[in-house]
Amino acid sequence: MTRTLRPRKSQPSYAILAGIELDEDGAGPSKRATVYADDDGESGSDFSPGTDRDAEGEEEDDEEEDEDEDMGSEEDAPKVAPSVSVAPSQRSTSVLETKAQKIRSLPKPSLSRTSKRQQYVLPTPSVHHRHRAVPLYTRTGRVERLETRPVLFNTPKITMSNNFTQNVKVADRVNKSWGYNVGPGPIWELVEDRGWYKEAAEKVPDMDSDANRRPKVYQNILGKAGWKVLSKSDAAAFLPTDVVTTEEGNLKPPPPVPCLLGPFDEQTEAKIEMFQSHKLSEFFPESTAHLFNAGAPVWGLDWCPTHADDRPALQFKQYLAVAPFPSASHSPEIGIKVARPSYACIQIWSLGPSHHQTTGGNNYKELDRGEMKCEIVLCLESGPAHELKWCPLPSHDDFSTRRRPRKLGLLSGVFEDGSWSIYVVPYPKDVAPTDDASQPAYIHLPEPLLRIELEETSCWTCDWANSEQIAIGTTNGIIAVYDLGPQLKEIDNDSALIMDILPTHYITVHQSAVRALAWIRAPPTTATGGPRTNGDPTVIASGGYDGMECMTDIREGHGSVMNRTRDVINAMAFSPFGGGPVTIDHENIVKAYSASPSMLGRGHTLLEPQGPVWSVNASDFHPQLAVGSADGCCTTTNSLRSTRRGGSVPFFIHKIYQLDYSRKKGMYRMLERFLPQETQDRPATKAKASKTKPIDDNNAAKEQERIKASSAGTGAWPREVGVHRVTWNSCNGLAASGLLASATASGLCRVDELWGRWIKGKVPYGGIEHIRWELDDDAMDIDGASDDSAGSS
Repeated sequence: MTRTLRPRKSQPSYAILAGIELDEDGAGPSKRATVYADDDGESGSDFSPGTDRDAEGEEEDDEEEDEDEDMGSEEDAPKVAPSVSVAPSQRSTSVLETKAQKIRSLPKPSLSRTSKRQQYVLPTPSVHHRHRAVPLYTRTGRVERLETRPVLFNTPKITMSNNFTQNVKVADRVNKSWGYNVGPGPIWELVEDRGWYKEAAEKVPDMDSDANRRPKVYQNILGKAGWKVLSKSDAAAFLPTDVVTTEEGNLKPPPPVPCLLGPFDEQTEAKIEMFQSHKLSEFFPESTAHLFNAGAPVWGLDWCPTHADDRPALQFKQYLAVAPFPSASHSPEIGIKVARPSYACIQIWSLGPSHHQTTGGNNYKELDRGEMKCEIVLCLESGPAHELKWCPLPSHDDFSTRRRPRKLGLLSGVFEDGSWSIYVVPYPKDVAPTDDASQPAYIHLPEPLLRIELEETSCWTCDWANSEQIAIGTTNGIIAVYDLGPQLKEIDNDSALIMDILPTHYITVHQSAVRALAWIRAPPTTATGGPRTNGDPTVIASGGYDGMECMTDIREGHGSVMNRTRDVINAMAFSPFGGGPVTIDHENIVKAYSASPSMLGRGHTLLEPQGPVWSVNASDFHPQLAVGSADGCCTTTNSLRSTRRGGSVPFFIHKIYQLDYSRKKGMYRMLERFLPQETQDRPATKAKASKTKPIDDNNAAKEQERIKASSAGTGAWPREVGVHRVTWNSCNGLAASGLLASATASGLCRVDELWGRWIKGKVPYGGIEHIRWELDDDAMDIDGASDDSAGSS
């Protein structure tokens, strides 16, 4: 029996019900709204591209360089009906007929469409713009700078100088001078604090010092009651373990990590136990790096801030929070909460002076490189931490107080039980074991100070705006903003666990889990347009598993799509020097976007690692960008390099180290001393060039050799070598701003002290005093008139 189709029935026309006249064939409305448009497409705006023939070359160059343009896809662009065109022979000189030729038809306004969680409202980039770092606000006052190269664990020599937004001349010179840095780290002469926090003291003596710009907070909070010191055997359940068990079924401690260290041709095998560290100066005499083993893959890493007045009492010791997984095979599921208690730990490592400290001397053999030591192991019941963030301002106790134990700071994190929690970390010296100083203190913290949980979702990422406001990204695409100031300021020693706190904003931004977010730390504006420095920031940049990169103004209640890729957005960072977020794009590209109104949404490529990017971090003190990728590479680059094509300064990518793994031998290898690499041209650019310029056999062979030499990766790497986290030390002053910490999937973590250098060893504009306009010398304008001349002055 054959099937019969359902007969077609006429459907009611909603246009007729709305009173809209139809055409004779019933195809649609017969009356159209008319919009007048010029044939030549000119809008009359001063910002629209001109038709000058001399600019066509620049337009072609801009189109060829894909990294300078952040063009949206065709399906994202609004579809506009084409203009009605008339053949030249049929044109008339009548004014009415001329206007009729310029008419294009658009449908009448219809019913409102359904709202979206994202809106494509960012402007279309112009082909004529140049990517320059635009400050988001103009800061008044002066700024600190270094007089001499800083030395670890010594008091730095600091003087006051002109702020980079003092005037246009200083801003232009400082930004151009940063472009002549060809080293892996920042140039110590130029580092300055461009961070902004509303807690900064204003209208007080010495308000521009680091002590007043980053004051102490939450001195009312004492240590959380209920903590206790555990023995090593009792703390074993909280520590990382091996993937195999004993015959009795007990978990074994993790085995030592075998790793080849040293120069490429003469490497030495070192077996690094958990809580053990190595100075890489044993293998490289000039190295100041430290390597240590956390025991399992590390996903949480952050530096602890200390106040400027208390650093000498600590001998300028730096503290680093490290959060390993329970084992190398541990694999959390997105949105799945583990039941408490779930044992895990957070390790507090210190970088302090050696006991056999030597002073003085400029030779690297005479300088104290310090030593890494695990001082505290926090034993928690909230599960392993997926991300760690200290309170960005110093929250430790006065080290001169007699109360014990003193507080080191407030440490927050996103944990596997689906919560975002704050823990009070005790000062290591007050809880250190007296019997064996070489072993860390095991501190059991049964409950946090504050815990935020959402019934319908899990917390997945977080970022502090200041000491009071926090943004939390969840696994269902929602960004929740909390104001913690009123609750934290009322805490005393007998306060119970805080859990009944509601968000001030609860905004659906992404279609899936929010993987990374960062506050655009710039003050809101007043009614007159000036910065309101005592207010909270309002814009959040976020990326999720849906491939969307959005900028959300929490006052509007929806996100604005900044970019869209077909990949997971694993990293998002805010750069005060770049004036916007730094994140990833397709094909492992790291891109910097601008949040300034004049350059909103426009981005340019900074580097393109060989593997997928796990982490991106920018500093408040310098424009050097750190990137950790899945191919085992930790790289840095200068985000303020000149965007002028054909400049004298190359675009260098510095590979700090690369971690390899042999599956056959079960051994790691850490390589370093790499030569700087120049940014390679995009393949799309080469494809366009090949269409216009014929390539003979000789040039084709050279091109193949160049591509073969530049392709160092294979496209697949062991998961054990991935660099999960990188973070600059942005909270302990100018002298520590060159410290870079990184963590890998093998459990090996590393701390490097990186500083930059001027190209050809020459300071532009004749010296730092002229760059900062400390000496009113107009003659230096001749030297700094162009990018090329500034580098050779």
